Amino acid sequence: MRERKKVKIYKTTILFIILDLIAAWCFFMMYGPWDKIRNMYVNTAMKTMHHQYFANIFYNQKTIDKIMASNYFISFEEDADTDAIVIDTKEKSKYKDKYEEELYTRENPDDDYKVIDLKVGNSNGYLVAIYKPEKVRLISTKEFNVGGKGERITTMCERYGGSVCINGGGFQDSGYGSDIPTGVVIQDGEITWGADTVDTARDNIIGLTKDGKLKLMTNATANEALKANINDAMVFGPFLIVNGKPLEIVGDPWGYAPRVAIGQTKSGIILFLVVDGENYINGASLQDMVDILTRYGAYNAANLDGGQSSSLSINGKLYNNPPAAAKRQGGRYVVTGWGLIK
Repeated sequence: MRERKKVKIYKTTILFIILDLIAAWCFFMMYGPWDKIRNMYVNTAMKTMHHQYFANIFYNQKTIDKIMASNYFISFEEDADTDAIVIDTKEKSKYKDKYEEELYTRENPDDDYKVIDLKVGNSNGYLVAIYKPEKVRLISTKEFNVGGKGERITTMCERYGGSVCINGGGFQDSGYGSDIPTGVVIQDGEITWGADTVDTARDNIIGLTKDGKLKLMTNATANEALKANINDAMVFGPFLIVNGKPLEIVGDPWGYAPRVAIGQTKSGIILFLVVDGENYINGASLQDMVDILTRYGAYNAANLDGGQSSSLSINGKLYNNPPAAAKRQGGRYVVTGWGLIK
């Protein structure tokens, strides 16, 4: 009996020592000399929709504000010049580097797309090169603002007859999702959301022309987008690359998270980029996204809704590995996306 009691005391002591070590480690990491870790933690937490309290656990509001003020990006003030895009997605006889060769070469010259698997830190990434940009279209949930919660990208993609699809713009979300987009939605040349503010609401518009050119418009209205020959459009950001120039980023403004982006090379190849992440601890930074897209020749590119929403559907199946909560339901319910339509 006495021996059993000694064992119990021993185990309890060990448990408390372990807990003390964990607490000390957390304290050291959060308040130690590593600004990068602190900045990453705060910026990642504060850019989530529902987990900002993680930052408040360790830091007061004054410290949080100071960290966020020292990590930022300078938004573009120019629109993408689609005249610079000359569509020619055929394989080349000579390549400037291994990334260009990887992007253009394919098993069959008639392939519509190719998936390039990436490693982004400890996270997996997926770059889809689409060789027929004119077949890329905006996809959306069946109806907006009817009290629903949108659709999974796999479902949406199948309904549109798509072979490859990613999620797109944001939506109003109080924690349970919704079917209400944030910002204008244009589909097949028609304004399907935001018709009451076509000349007043200004946003960063991510659009595609009918011939498959990615058009990024800064601070534009829906009617201005239509006048610019945009056929499909949604709102999100920031723009990552405009006319070959990368986004100017200071520090680490948005931390690390699952991320999604759309881009296009000067030769017209559309790029879908998705990076996995879990629990807002790992994934990609905005700088990672810029670097990858630049490496593979993007001339224009924009950030799309990430986090739990991150979804890549290929041939009816979820190809990426979204955060656990989204994965359990086969991908998060969203309202818009981009798809390669067969």
